[in-house]
Amino acid sequence: MWNPHSIRNSKALTILNQDSILFNINFLSAKLTFAAGLAALVLSSSLATADVPSAVVNTITDKLTSGRSDLRYSVIGRAPIEGFYEVQVENGPVLYVSANGEHFFDGSLYQVKAGQFVNVRDMRLNDEREALFATRSTSDMIIFKPAGQTKAVMNVFTDVDCGYCRKLHREVPELNAFGIEVRYLAYPRAGIPSESYNKIATAWCAYDKQDIFTRVKNGENIPTAVCDDNPVAEHFALGRELGVSGTPSIILMDGTMIPGYQPAADLAKIFGLEKPNS
Repeated sequence: MWNPHSIRNSKALTILNQDSILFNINFLSAKLTFAAGLAALVLSSSLATADVPSAVVNTITDKLTSGRSDLRYSVIGRAPIEGFYEVQVENGPVLYVSANGEHFFDGSLYQVKAGQFVNVRDMRLNDEREALFATRSTSDMIIFKPAGQTKAVMNVFTDVDCGYCRKLHREVPELNAFGIEVRYLAYPRAGIPSESYNKIATAWCAYDKQDIFTRVKNGENIPTAVCDDNPVAEHFALGRELGVSGTPSIILMDGTMIPGYQPAADLAKIFGLEKPNS
């Protein structure tokens, strides 16, 4: 599992931000390389792995493996910075790695556009999220549907111990009244295993999932009953792949992610729904 504290390297290591796992190896050299890369910022028309020569893939993975052989790496495609490539660390962040594999950085990469800074990874992830939720089965989700016509859908990665997740869940009846269907996926922020995992897995293993889920969200002390075939670990891994880093994280069917809590009325406005179903 990805753990920046267990990086073994004889050269200098600077941890810039523990919470977002921002770090920099060979700080001065990487900094110079990064500055040069930013000066040559060019958006690629495709981020498909097929566009990366196999020799580059092998060079990058071999070099990274020589530094941390306990991690697994997948080259996603060309990065928007000339000469760099996006590399996904299994159960970890996306790295931006030089073609020779000798330097990399992680964290958010932004493109400067007129009047705004745009997160480059989010642009790619929007397409991936849209494609995934367009075809993904809902059989392993806990779903709260409107009594009348469904006018919009929101997929929510949630944790039962998160205060704002609980606040959002209390507004599900209002969301349903607007015609918004709420589909829950599990994302225990404390990780797996944890007490939060036990609680949320108990809800997913219950016969009446909606009832137990709501009662656990309300802070009731429900006896732990974790089944072997619960989907929580799968949901958690999926969330990380889709860019989820906290809860609640709302993903719309067009791939847009809304991080954090939003009042039901504000969410309804995003969907263009001005008044509840009659």
